Amino acid sequence: MNDFRLQSDALIIGSGIAGSVAALTLADQGRDVIIITAATDLKAGNTSLAQGGIVFQNENDDPKILEKDIMTAGWKHNYARAVRFIARKGPEVLKEVFLEKYKIPFNQRTPGDWYLTREGGHSLARILYCDDHTGRNIMEVLSEAVLAHPNIRVLTQRTAIDLLTTQHHAKHLDFKYDLSNHCVGAYVFNDQVGKVETILSKFTLLATGGIGQIYLHTTNTSGSIGSGLAMAHRAGARLMNCEYVQFHPTALYGGTKRGERRFLVSEAVRGEGAVLVNSKGERFMPRHDPRADLAPRDIVTRAIMDEMLETDDDSVYLDCSGINKDVSQRFPTIYERCRKMGIDMASDPVPVVPAAHYFCGGILVDTRSRTTLDQLYAAGECSCTGVHGANRLASTSLLEGMLWGYAAGNDMAARLGRSSQPLSRKLCDSIPDWVPHGIRDEDPALIAQDWANIRNTMWNYVGVARTGNRLNRAFADLRKLTKNLQDFYRETELSKPIIDLFHGSQTAYIITLAALRNTQTKGCHFRVD
Repeated sequence: MNDFRLQSDALIIGSGIAGSVAALTLADQGRDVIIITAATDLKAGNTSLAQGGIVFQNENDDPKILEKDIMTAGWKHNYARAVRFIARKGPEVLKEVFLEKYKIPFNQRTPGDWYLTREGGHSLARILYCDDHTGRNIMEVLSEAVLAHPNIRVLTQRTAIDLLTTQHHAKHLDFKYDLSNHCVGAYVFNDQVGKVETILSKFTLLATGGIGQIYLHTTNTSGSIGSGLAMAHRAGARLMNCEYVQFHPTALYGGTKRGERRFLVSEAVRGEGAVLVNSKGERFMPRHDPRADLAPRDIVTRAIMDEMLETDDDSVYLDCSGINKDVSQRFPTIYERCRKMGIDMASDPVPVVPAAHYFCGGILVDTRSRTTLDQLYAAGECSCTGVHGANRLASTSLLEGMLWGYAAGNDMAARLGRSSQPLSRKLCDSIPDWVPHGIRDEDPALIAQDWANIRNTMWNYVGVARTGNRLNRAFADLRKLTKNLQDFYRETELSKPIIDLFHGSQTAYIITLAALRNTQTKGCHFRVD
């Protein structure tokens, strides 16, 4: 096998909470794992940005109460089996993996006496946290464990191009005649040397994160372009709920350049007592929902947009004066970011606006993280477990990523245990290496303009409020752009910017088509017509 052909028991694409937990779970059972990330280290994804916390359990809690909260926030569009699974199994696995095994440093009064906070949509305080940088602390511990594990090979600066499947890529007729299609790895672009690697594996897990960067304003990292969604769609895996894009109501307004990631102001700030006010200092959430500032995110987001339209202001404000804790200690990251903008979070109103935040849909999976394409798994934000339904309940995403990553690792290990043989020689020999096809150099100006078109189209036409006319316009524009990009992709020498643009355009098209087909308002998908 040459330097650009690799083989493993499992290939994991993405290194956030879902990918890292899956890799460790599988590797601990003696399996050879390759984990790839497009960044230079494992902590560069959205998990590290998570501020608020992760759902655990209150001493007065009950799985049925959490189930009800999740279903209410999700507008009862949730998959009941998945909701029961996370409500019952989630806290148990969190205790085993994060508290006992990896000892994530969640805030505690005394050893084992955890601080718990409450966020919007929750009936009681049940959320573990590490100040306002929970995700960062989780990823620091997980990435250290991944890098130290002898059974895990970490490949950085790698961008997945396409999933390898027996029906699409295998040259031998035995695989083409077979009625079943299997995922056997991926073509991966090595950005360090500018070459494409063929990574063959018995199982592949997509843990590529979210889609926020296809929108003009987002809290997501630069790699959140829906690459897993686009690759799974091309390979024939079933997708679900792709119209449901959650906009976080409180991203910090100002301090960023146009198109840059917006800084998130955690929902936990409102959970601790902050309230939303307009430029006159008037509270407005009680007019929109009896739960006021702790209503689910879709309701709060639309209320903010309505208020901004009514007052013709560029933002609304968070009044944190009602928090009876030292905000510089409880929210040190947010406090410091505000301070750099000349805002004293303890006394000054904090300007906030909505931004694309979380993708509630994705690649359809069961409670073992299996997709409809055999040997392909998905976990984390790129997957659709059915937990979130039409709108995600705060702080359930980290728990979902951990639980489904854990389930994927165990399920792959069990299947590998029944068949310890590597991929057959016939299959491996039948999968060709990537054939370079483009001869033109990439044009940064064209790429920048295409991204601008995608992001403006999605923000203006497929954003917080949608109409049939807007969606039809977006569909027509994105269909034309996607066709042009396919020609551009074939003619241009391969590079990471080209791959990202190709995936991003397909993701935008998939989400727009799903939104156009669904004429019913529900949760994050809000049709004003």
